[in-house]
This record gives sequence, C-alpha cells and structure tokens, in this order.
Amino acid sequence: MSLTSRILLLVLLALAPALAIQGYNEYALRASRDEAVRADTMATARTVAEDLAQVAETVRQALNYVAQDPRVLSLDPMGCTDYLRRALRDSPHLAIIAVTRTDGAVVCNSVGSAPGAYTNAERAYHRRAVATDAFVMGTYARGMATGRPSLHFAQPLRDADGRNLGVLAAAVDLDWFARYLQRNLRLPSTSVTVADEDRTIMVRYPGGEAWVGKPIPGDRQRLLADRGEGVRVDLGIDGRERVLANAHPTGPAAAAWVTVGRDREVAYADIDAATRRGVVLIVLGAAGAVAAALLAGRQFIRRPFDRLLRTASAWQSGDLAARTGLDGPDEFGRLGNKLDGMATTLQRNVAELRDEVSNGRALQERQVIMLHELNHRVKNTLATVQALARQSARGGEAPGERLEARILALSKTHDLLTKDDWSSALLRDVLEGEIGPYRGGDTRFVLTGPDLDLPPRHVLSLGMTVHELVTNAAKYGALSVSGGGVLVAWGVVDGEGGTRRLRMSWVEHGGPPTAPPGRRGFGTRLINASIERELDGNVTLDFDRTGLRCALDVPLPVISAAFLSPATASQ
Repeated sequence: MSLTSRILLLVLLALAPALAIQGYNEYALRASRDEAVRADTMATARTVAEDLAQVAETVRQALNYVAQDPRVLSLDPMGCTDYLRRALRDSPHLAIIAVTRTDGAVVCNSVGSAPGAYTNAERAYHRRAVATDAFVMGTYARGMATGRPSLHFAQPLRDADGRNLGVLAAAVDLDWFARYLQRNLRLPSTSVTVADEDRTIMVRYPGGEAWVGKPIPGDRQRLLADRGEGVRVDLGIDGRERVLANAHPTGPAAAAWVTVGRDREVAYADIDAATRRGVVLIVLGAAGAVAAALLAGRQFIRRPFDRLLRTASAWQSGDLAARTGLDGPDEFGRLGNKLDGMATTLQRNVAELRDEVSNGRALQERQVIMLHELNHRVKNTLATVQALARQSARGGEAPGERLEARILALSKTHDLLTKDDWSSALLRDVLEGEIGPYRGGDTRFVLTGPDLDLPPRHVLSLGMTVHELVTNAAKYGALSVSGGGVLVAWGVVDGEGGTRRLRMSWVEHGGPPTAPPGRRGFGTRLINASIERELDGNVTLDFDRTGLRCALDVPLPVISAAFLSPATASQ
C-alpha cells in the first residue's frame, strides 16, 4: 500500500465517527418526526370522529325538539309541513326533516311532499329505528325528496301516552358535512375519508366528487377489518403514500369509519431537505479533508521520502557528492543528517583510496564494492524505517512517539558506526547508548561480559533489540518501579564447524510480576525479526513471574573477536 493510500485511509478513519454521528442524528430526527406525525394524525382522526358523533347528537336533540310539537304529533300534513319548513331554516346542516308512518309512507316533510308521495320502508335507517325503537344513524343515500347525497338519522315518534305514531327522520347534507369536517385539517395536504358501516364513502377530501357514494376498495376494507383503529404508513386510496390513522366515532355513529391521512412526502419535506444539506456538507468536508491530507502528505511525508530515494539512487549510480539536504529536529531531518554524514565518510574514504591505490583497476574495484555496500546499507535503513512506520500504524500504537523513539534508537547505532567509519562498534557501547537515560536513582544496571567488536549489521539489529527490551522494562517491567534492576551478561562460545557465537542474556528483577501477553505485539515481532531473520540467530523470551528473561544466541562472523578480559560495569 502506497503512502498516499495510507494517508487517505487515515482520513477516512478520522471521518468515520463524524459519519456515524450524522447517521445517528438522522435516525433520531426521523424517529422523532415519525412519532410526532403519527400522534398528530391520530389526534386529527379522533377529532373528526368526535365531530361526527357531535353532529349525530345535534340531530338527535333537534328531532327530540320537533317530536314535541302538537302539529307533528297530530300527523296533520299541512300543519306538520309548515312547522318542519320553519324548523329546517334553523338547522342549515340538515337537508330535510320528514315524518313517516311505521310502514314507511311519508306523512309530511320540510320540502312539502304530498302524503304518500314516497316511502322509506326499504331504507336501512327506517327499518332500524322501527326494530330498535331508538335513535339510529343510517348509511349513505340519496334523498327521496331532495335527490342530494345525505346521511340519515331517525327515531320513533311517540305521543304523550308512549304510543308509536311513526318515524321522525332527518338527513344531514353531506356537502355541508364535508365543509364542516375540513375546518380541523390544519394542512392542505391532509386527507380525510368518512365511510358508513357498509364501507361506502360519505366524505372524501380532497377529490370528493370522484369518491363520494363509492365503496372503499376491497384491499383497504380488509386492512380496516384486520387492523382496526391505529396508525400505519401505507398508500391511500388516491395512490399517494400517507401516514394513515383510523378511528371510530362514539354513540349512534360508532359503526362509521374515519380515516385521516398525512402526505408523507410533505410531512418529511424539511427532514429530507436537512438530510440533503447534511450529505452535501459531509461530502464537501470529506473532499476538503482528503485534499488537505494529500497536500500535507505530499509536503511533509512524500517529498522528504522522495528526496531520500533520489539521493540513494544518486549514490547507487556513483554520485557520492549527492546529499539529501534534509535538516531539522523531525525524524526525516535527523535521518537525512545521519545519511549525509555517512555519505561524507564514504566519500572521504574513496578519496583516500584513490590517493593510496595507484592501480586504476584496483581503485575501480574498491569503488564498486563501496558503492554496493553503500547502496545495501541505505536500502536496509530505508526499509527499516518504512517497516517501523508500517508496523507501528498496524500495531495500534501511538505512531508519533513510538516511531520517533525507534528511529532515534536507529540513529544512535548509526552514530556509533559513524565514529569508526561504519566498520564496527563495541557491544558495551551499544548497551550503554540505550540504558544510559535510565541510569541514576535507585535503578541498577549490571553489565558483564568481554569487550566485543561487532560488525554494522550486528550493531543495528542488537541496538533495536536492546531498545525494545529497555522500553518494555520502563513501561511494564523492572524499570517501571523504584528499586528494580537489570542484569545483562554476554560471552562468546565456539560453535559447530569452527564458528563463534555470541550468547547474551537479559534478566529483570525487582519489578512487578510479569505474565505472558495476551497478544504478540510489535516489540516482540521486531525482536524476533532483528535476531532470527537479520542475524540468523535464536531468541527466547521467558515471562517469569519475577521478571522478563531474554536469551539471545547469534552467530558471529570470522572477523569479530572478543578481546580484553571480562569486565563488569554496575551502577
């Protein structure tokens, strides 16, 4: 994966919480709006149902008042007709008031029909009033005398002695009723449907002309029967998606159905607009973040890295005068300084060789060897830095601090090698370079072993290994508490085939109890890679309860040798 791809991945990871928060806010906002719309729709449906029940109660009271008039009780056609006409003028919501005999024949009505001009015997409200002997509501019908769509109410007509004289009926004008119900619809997009017990539509808004007098579609009737009162999101009879609420009136009108619908698109228009704005802002913010990350990555990461690669390519082609030009307190600056210093030393050595060797061919051969060595070391160093950066990011560590510490440890070993023109360094100096910052107080280090000159490859790998051990001890081991200490011992033994091997042990004591870690961290992987892969050695990590024990077994090249007598340094 390229550096640019990793930068973009980090940006996406940084944006992930913001996207999650935006998604949760969107969900919460829609859930809150959905609950409010459902509650408001149900409240409106119940209000319309109460209005229907109130209309029925108003008609009942009007019929009770009419039933007390002597001209009505006498069944006198002329007197009854005159009275009913005057009573109708005081009730603008009624289309007609009529008195019929129990057999349904009309006696008188408010429009002046002749006695016996028509009969209501087949009308449901007439039969029900006679059968139940109570005030009842009928179904949708066109009036016999008026010809207008109406909703009829009826009750028995009795004299003072309680004898049944006939049926007193009144019809509510459905056009007036539709206008009456619309006053409770606060939003123009709200629909209302009122159906009788036969599921015939009596009131429909909007588009009443096309629906009044027609039955509710069969699939809607099944939904009403299955679900009863309540709220759901479904397609209305006009095909638009709505939040639909069903309710029953109370009293004589209880068999009717009231359905109120809120247009879902209109109800959520502001939420949808806010969502679109949020998406646009997130896209713009993400694009800005990606652009800023690409520019910053190009300026602070890719450019220094490209300069290192270009300089390494120049050295590889034989231009030892090329320099990285990197300088500063950051990691790339320090690494560039060290590499430039190394190139300067190699350039000086080449010049000296040219002065010493008169044979042009020999000089050329030595130059080729040194250039190959330089190329090999630079590539190894850059590969080590790249591996440290990649593994630190993958391991879940704080990449800045741990990466800087490891590059500093690498720089220290470069310093030791630069002092001797990258020929060798003492093992004791490598150890002192890493444990020096932790000396003092009651922390005790014991170093015991012969002075041992190591080649560059061993210095770099053992330096990184000791750095990881010291860092682990300072964070979790013997150096993390007062009174802890570390014993480091090494020696050289003869191996098979006349080879010589370095054996070194790291023993912590006086620290907190240790236990094997739950997972294999980057430090452990780095130690194993440095010893086993780079040096073809063996490493053993023992998480003893009294402290970490690490044993290293590394083959030495023929040129490495132990000299002087064993020495012990302690503090």
